[in-house]
Amino acid sequence: MKAIITVLSTDREGIIAQVSGMLYEHGVNILDISQTVLGTYFTMVMLVDLSKMKVSFKEMTGLLEKRGEELGMEIRMQRSEIFDAMHRV
Repeated sequence: MKAIITVLSTDREGIIAQVSGMLYEHGVNILDISQTVLGTYFTMVMLVDLSKMKVSFKEMTGLLEKRGEELGMEIRMQRSEIFDAMHRV
């Protein structure tokens, strides 16, 4: 199973390390990543593989959202098939 993770924040050091470290701890593998800084804003989109994830999808989503709140950023995870369906023309 694959998912899309999006991260929105003001730009600062360590964002990629903080998010990727958490994913590694829970067995989530990053397949592809794109990040951009727009002025003072940081955006990142990741395609991840959940096949070896150590927690449920719901639990991982909650953990990412909670970590985002703690760090003052928005972190969201969606199943790739739902993301694709939402953005299909």
